[in-house]
Amino acid sequence: MTEITELERRITAALERIGKGLDALGAGAGGAVAVDGGQDGDAELREALEAEREANAQLTERVRSIKEKQETTVATLEKKVAQLTEQLNAADVELQRQRQLNADLTEANRELSEAARKGVSEPDLINRSMLTELEALRAARAAEVMEMDEILSELKPLIGEVA
Repeated sequence: MTEITELERRITAALERIGKGLDALGAGAGGAVAVDGGQDGDAELREALEAEREANAQLTERVRSIKEKQETTVATLEKKVAQLTEQLNAADVELQRQRQLNADLTEANRELSEAARKGVSEPDLINRSMLTELEALRAARAAEVMEMDEILSELKPLIGEVA
């Protein structure tokens, strides 16, 4: 930031010198010859102008570099947000599936308990309860696999940096 302030000060000083030089040239055009340096003043003004052009070119390059870096960073962050949103949506779908399976399992177990209290043995209830429990276990495993995939996807860039 201090570099920018210094460059602004230099540009302002150069513009003031240019303005004074133009005023002197304008006064000399009316018939009088510029007494305050003539060719030397022109050379100084040209040098100052060239120095300011170089400073301006450097600032322009810095701005371009910062803009490119910012665009790259924004693109990377947008990609990461899209990836995380996708993972969150998949996790939400899996969570809804698990909730439904848990509700089904609870209902099947309730019906099985009622049948056991009545002393009635219903193989269909036992089968349905076992199938629902098996499906709940599969859903839990799928959720764990999904979580492991998320962890691995976060670790892969870190492992790649080390390798």
